[in-house]
Amino acid sequence: MPPDAMGELRFHTLSSHWFGNTRQLRVWLPPGYTSAENQGRRYPVFYLNDGQNLFDPATAFAGVDWHVGESLVRLIGESAVPPMIVVGIDNATVERIREFLPYKALYPPVPKPLGKRYPDFLIHEIMPFIQRTYRIAKGARNIGLGGSSLGALIALYTVISRPGVFGKLLLESPSLFVSKRQLLKDSRAVVSWPQRIFLGVGTQESRQRDRDQRIVDDVRSLAHTLHLAGLRERRLRLEIQEGASHCEAAWAERFPRAATFLFGK
Repeated sequence: MPPDAMGELRFHTLSSHWFGNTRQLRVWLPPGYTSAENQGRRYPVFYLNDGQNLFDPATAFAGVDWHVGESLVRLIGESAVPPMIVVGIDNATVERIREFLPYKALYPPVPKPLGKRYPDFLIHEIMPFIQRTYRIAKGARNIGLGGSSLGALIALYTVISRPGVFGKLLLESPSLFVSKRQLLKDSRAVVSWPQRIFLGVGTQESRQRDRDQRIVDDVRSLAHTLHLAGLRERRLRLEIQEGASHCEAAWAERFPRAATFLFGK
């Protein structure tokens, strides 16, 4: 078995001008990236929020990670997706909620959100570093963005505020209720959406029946908005998973299907 048969995970420390703090980037390279025959090859890239939760149960919330590397090794081996690079962007721990909220919120209580800086942080700090350091394929069709919960919310805000940059969008259990559903309202005016979008949500996100119904209804509302904007089956996948809750295990279970839809042929 080649030494990189399971891919390779590299770590970089990034100091941010936009947020005035430092965090880690976790860059997963696919099998064969470093081999001599692939030195001229360029790869699609998938930026995912909450990088702590993607690859390692030791750093993941509640000790459960998304198994991103293992899932992609299998999918690449099956030719379901092309070899790609995944960039896990660690959250800022105590500042996570402020960085992921673009608007003020009462629940969770965030009077001074920082999320409007996030698109610049990603596009002008993280992406140039990754493009300098790794062999990244050009064009929006080769660039994906995604996250879960508030990490999905800020991903949605980013593609709305910076149209044309990202061609793939993964939204897992997006917290659309925050800030009086402002992102749902914003989405109705959007003209240009990513080429493909995967929306995932469970029917037991909070395990409170009325609240769970509202969460699912919000995701359906976003899907309806996307449908009205012209996204049909080839561009939009909505998965409402019966019994799934708001947790890393659910997002890990859906990740192979999401990656296949977003990056598959």
